[in-house]
Amino acid sequence: MTHSHRHSSHPRISARLKRANGHLNSVIAMIAEGRPCPEIAQQLQAVEKAVANAKRALIFDHIDHCLDAENSGASESHPTAGLKDIARYL
Repeated sequence: MTHSHRHSSHPRISARLKRANGHLNSVIAMIAEGRPCPEIAQQLQAVEKAVANAKRALIFDHIDHCLDAENSGASESHPTAGLKDIARYL
């Protein structure tokens, strides 16, 4: 990547992912401890939800950023290019 691409939401998204990473490490420990599968599955569901919510926040922030750039005239030659690129991850 040739330039830095940061949004104001990135620190919050990063914090969410760090919490999810901590929960995932806890799940790994639960498996090593031989905890019951329903407990492990419940925690894995929480990790999945946390990651999905972080992804959603990132994508929505990117879309808002692209729309703001388009409205201000600061977008690239194809204003919808950024939207199309990220929409495939929805």
